[in-house]
Amino acid sequence: MADKRDYYEVLGVQKSASEDEIKKAYRKLAMKYHPDRNPGDKAAEEKFKELNEAYEVLSDPDKKDKYDRFGFAGVDPSYGGGAGGFGDFGGFGGFGGAGMNFDDIFDMFGGFGGGRRSSRRNGPQKGRDLQKTVTIDFTDALFGCKKTIEISKDVKCKTCGGSGARPGTGRRTCDACGGTGQISQVSNTPFGRFQNVTTCSKCGGTGQVVESPCSDCGGSGRIRKTVKINVDIPAGVDTDSIVTVRGQGEPGINGGPDGDLYIVVNVKAHSTYKRRGNDLYLDLPITFDQAALGAKVQVPGFGETYSYTITPGTQTGSSFRLKGKGVPDVRTGRKGDLYVRVVVEVPTKLSRKEKKAIEEMAGKLGDDAYPKKNKFSKLKF
Repeated sequence: MADKRDYYEVLGVQKSASEDEIKKAYRKLAMKYHPDRNPGDKAAEEKFKELNEAYEVLSDPDKKDKYDRFGFAGVDPSYGGGAGGFGDFGGFGGFGGAGMNFDDIFDMFGGFGGGRRSSRRNGPQKGRDLQKTVTIDFTDALFGCKKTIEISKDVKCKTCGGSGARPGTGRRTCDACGGTGQISQVSNTPFGRFQNVTTCSKCGGTGQVVESPCSDCGGSGRIRKTVKINVDIPAGVDTDSIVTVRGQGEPGINGGPDGDLYIVVNVKAHSTYKRRGNDLYLDLPITFDQAALGAKVQVPGFGETYSYTITPGTQTGSSFRLKGKGVPDVRTGRKGDLYVRVVVEVPTKLSRKEKKAIEEMAGKLGDDAYPKKNKFSKLKF
């Protein structure tokens, strides 16, 4: 992943480029490096794949926003993590996520001089990726948790094993496309001979048709079902983090792998603690006498309490740091810090006796006890 080029650099556009500018740049470069225009040129083929990857992200407003904020980690769940792992923010589904692949590009430009296509629609294809949002408590985000989610998706039909054919029967080659899954039409124009290739409507691009459809799935090989899936949410996730569950998407096509399930995490806000990255922030109320005389205070944590000594003369707004008492990093496990801001609480409901005690104390304190107030009172405006 380290040698990946910036997507804007790949398309040769500025970060501020509009949707039209991105599309125009992509089409121009796609025509230049399309495999059908560069047969046998591996370098051109790699550039073409790189263009598709960049365009998939930058043409999708949501993915573009995640990429602009988090780079490759925002759009590729496996970036820096590995298969079956965790990704901060995710892209969903290879070239298909932007509705573009080799075949689509070929169709978009109408073919190049009648050359052969570089891919076939009836080959193995990965199943559709799915997305599900899960809301968890603030504490669960700190320590990790297990969640059981329900999701409605297509699953392989158990009756026919996903073949679509009634048990005891099979499939035969489609007579409309001859098993290619594609219908080709060649036309001559003043600019040359062009080939238009479309998916066969009879077999849906698989190249085969079912002789006797399965009674349970109607020949599709899949049925709609609500399933329960256990998900491990790692410690340290935050709102908009994405947990990847491999193989829990929809079934693959023609023997292709099943798609993946992307769990988008939403973390509930905490009533007392605030979070910024892996650091936690807390406002700690203390009394006037604690601030003036100093005291050992207890800072409430999650599952434990921390002791800290307040120095005499501590002012409201002062802060201190408890190192390593924050949120664990979702990849390294290293914890952030806890920043505590001291807030001196002024009494609001006082009895006569309490008021008198404060008045007596105030009368005994000289100007030296309040150097800032004393200095301010001497200012002339």
